[in-house]
Amino acid sequence: MRMNPYCLLSGALLVFSSLGCQQEVTEVANSTVPMARVSPHEMEEHGNTRVDNYYWLRERDNPEVIDYLEAENAYARASMAHTQALQDELLAELQGRLQQDDASVPYRLDDYFYYTRFSEGQEYPIHCRKKGSLDAAEEILVDGNELAEGHGFFAMPTVRASSAHDVLAFATDTVGRRIYTLRFKDLVTGEILEDLIPEVTPNFAWAEDNKTLFYAKQDPQTLRFDRIYRHTLGTNTADDMLVYEETDDTFFTFVRKSKSRDYMLVGSRQTLSTEFRTIDAYAPESTPVIFEPRTRGHEYEIDHLGDYFYIRTNDAAPDFRLMRTSVGGAPREDWEEVIGHRDDVLLEGFELFDDYLVVNERVGGLNQLRIRPWSGEGEHYIDFDEPAYSAFIGINPDPGTSVLRYGYASLTTPKSVYDYDMATQAKALRKQEVVLGGFERDNYTSERIEAIARDGTRVPVSLVYRKGFEKDSTSPLLLYGYGSYGASMDARFNSSAVSLLDRGFVYAIAHIRGGQELGRAWYEDGKLDKKMNTFTDFIDVGDHLVKEGYADPKRVFALGGSAGGLLMGAVANMRPDLFKGMVAAVPFVDVVTTMLDDSIPLTTGEYDEWGNPNERDAYDYMLAYSPYDNVAKQRYPNLLVTTGLHDSQVQYWEPAKWVAKLRAMKTDSNRLILRTNMDAGHGGKSGRFRRFEEQAYTYAFLLDLAGHTATD
Repeated sequence: MRMNPYCLLSGALLVFSSLGCQQEVTEVANSTVPMARVSPHEMEEHGNTRVDNYYWLRERDNPEVIDYLEAENAYARASMAHTQALQDELLAELQGRLQQDDASVPYRLDDYFYYTRFSEGQEYPIHCRKKGSLDAAEEILVDGNELAEGHGFFAMPTVRASSAHDVLAFATDTVGRRIYTLRFKDLVTGEILEDLIPEVTPNFAWAEDNKTLFYAKQDPQTLRFDRIYRHTLGTNTADDMLVYEETDDTFFTFVRKSKSRDYMLVGSRQTLSTEFRTIDAYAPESTPVIFEPRTRGHEYEIDHLGDYFYIRTNDAAPDFRLMRTSVGGAPREDWEEVIGHRDDVLLEGFELFDDYLVVNERVGGLNQLRIRPWSGEGEHYIDFDEPAYSAFIGINPDPGTSVLRYGYASLTTPKSVYDYDMATQAKALRKQEVVLGGFERDNYTSERIEAIARDGTRVPVSLVYRKGFEKDSTSPLLLYGYGSYGASMDARFNSSAVSLLDRGFVYAIAHIRGGQELGRAWYEDGKLDKKMNTFTDFIDVGDHLVKEGYADPKRVFALGGSAGGLLMGAVANMRPDLFKGMVAAVPFVDVVTTMLDDSIPLTTGEYDEWGNPNERDAYDYMLAYSPYDNVAKQRYPNLLVTTGLHDSQVQYWEPAKWVAKLRAMKTDSNRLILRTNMDAGHGGKSGRFRRFEEQAYTYAFLLDLAGHTATD
């Protein structure tokens, strides 16, 4: 998915004649704006010709393209040079709130306690464990800092020990393209094994025989997860057995293990359909068995514990219900209902225990954790007492416990980890994120309001500001939005936001249609031929906040990333007067061209999200809002646009082309900055300290436009 919500978180004279640049230049901070050469590319679509003047920027290996991006980066540095002191101040603040020596709350798996920790000044986590008790000696499994040495980018998202806890599998990416190398470590000897599997995904799971690993591999061009392989330790990885291949290019496939650890679950998913296969985890060479054949419109998730498979399904239940069936299996019509469908409750997920069922529900846009004893007595919900928050099920590998690990955060409460005794209903706070730099949560206030959209729909809005704020139309405001893929943007804490709040900003999240905050219908009402609702909701929320005095009408700002960058681009075309400035991070803005190109990542799997432009009606509708195709000769807000050269989800050329077209078309002298990370992909810089460099730049862009300078 093109989803990576950009959380709040996330000169010399230059003349490049080799690019054949247009002669028109704009002087800013002693640097010229790099103008992309016009190289018309004609495309025949539905009997019409559409001309793309900047199509050539797709040529990733063309030195002129690299020169052009570097020229834009030089211009970006020059344009923001006057904010360097502010950037430095912000970077010190952002990094200074981070606790240098930190560790996650350990979770128990068999006789081991697993956790990650950070050491002072280091960028990446160290994965560790202790055997028997938390007082035991620490064993370092793998140190991300050692593996990252010499690399400008590093990611290691998946680290897993085998069933006997004596071999470790871990996947690393040193480019940012999300193409990983899978390696293995003998935890008894400490040696790295010869087994090495290149060019794979970070999705893998161990079987219960302690020697077999199932992993997902991607198509080398589209990067679609399309194959599941089986590797046996000590064998040649070139001989790994293909277990399953997903031939439908609208689906992707993945593998995980059931809660019981008895089954490997091989899933295939697309926007509107799911299919699972099961494999005996103790007999990993056995043939996969289809659990429930795919049918269009049927989405389901499965897990196993005890005598039953449990199924979260939308069969006759738009907001999902929970069913179960015996291990022997039964046709769908014979599944037994555990929790029925409710019109006002979205069943988002569940966790199985021997004596309890925990259900993650969404009611009125907010998470609820429902505890249901299998005995049928004492069903209840965990209490949360803030108006806007996020609550989520944590890591719970032991089905035999009565203690639920869950997470909680709000716009004013740092991320917290709780252990909840489901029998006694007692909460134990195991950890709350430490925020240094003088942060006190009592200095801030959050609230949840509703804005009325133009069609009468009530759109939830979460807000946070520093105490003392008055709704007198004098405060700058940053409005964040996403609104795609049914992804709900919950009100979560981010320590970086404090730098804005302490300088008088109001921060708001618009829970617009296209997300799933108010159930499945909320999502359906913001996709395909109803996508315009996403954009108009955001605009109407902005207008409402101005009308109600939350914002100075001359200092309203907007931020969105990935599919949220599409939101920024569409809104910039539709209502440029509403915003002083906008930040579009890794934005999906060239919708029609991208969705017509099935050779690049994500396209075919997203026809049910955006539409298939090979069909005339879908093409016309997408063309009506596609930001790149609707750039006009008009004024635009100040714009900061970011991208990554190795981005596998939104190709760098989308924002690059968009900015080039804006430069040629817009009629104002407002800032237009394109900043390309030449060493990273969709998520930007890696490393827990380095990532703040990009946030400091973004915040300096916003604060400078709002009238703030560095503190003397």
